[in-house]
Amino acid sequence: MIRSPTHWSRLLLLLAALTALPVLALDEGIDYTVIESPARAEPGDDVEVLELFWYGCPHCYHLEPDIQRWLKTKPEGATFRRLPAAANPRWVPHARYYFAAEMMGVLDQLHEPLFRALHDEKRPLMTDDQLIAFAAEQGVDEEEFARTFRSFPVDMKVRKAASLVQGYQIDGVPSIVVNGKYLTSATQTGSRSKMFDVINALVAKELGDKTSEQNDD
Repeated sequence: MIRSPTHWSRLLLLLAALTALPVLALDEGIDYTVIESPARAEPGDDVEVLELFWYGCPHCYHLEPDIQRWLKTKPEGATFRRLPAAANPRWVPHARYYFAAEMMGVLDQLHEPLFRALHDEKRPLMTDDQLIAFAAEQGVDEEEFARTFRSFPVDMKVRKAASLVQGYQIDGVPSIVVNGKYLTSATQTGSRSKMFDVINALVAKELGDKTSEQNDD
């Protein structure tokens, strides 16, 4: 079979990414678990690294600086995404806040301020009305945010998030899902630094699998 220059370019990029990643011996069931029914948050040819979080979780807040450091060196071919874990009714307003901000293109404006307000300032921002008012404090149009917050598309995103969380069978947040297949967390690995080593190793595994599949074509 004659392969196109694009095929070889992609293969070389994948090989370069693989050689740049550290080799780590992984223990299934200890460092990570295999998800029984694999499901990505978004389709794509990338390797999806998905953080499941809740704004009210202090561990999620304290993980943010580590995520920002990892993003500066994340493996080529990996894409980082967040998913608010709408795991119970108490968490749903925060999920709506996240998805409304994302749909309006103001997530950068609203994401970190809510974390800080909840954990540094100890503000009680848990209900729909409180969160809509808080978004307005950050300079977002209150009527538009309220309309988006309560919209059908946001409702569908929350339902999808809840379904994914249920399928992943997480027992707490923050949790990381790699390519919809593998679940890990700092609790599981023993530390945040080890968790990122495991994430990189799982990304390398997925990139290696993709390279093997391309070679077989």
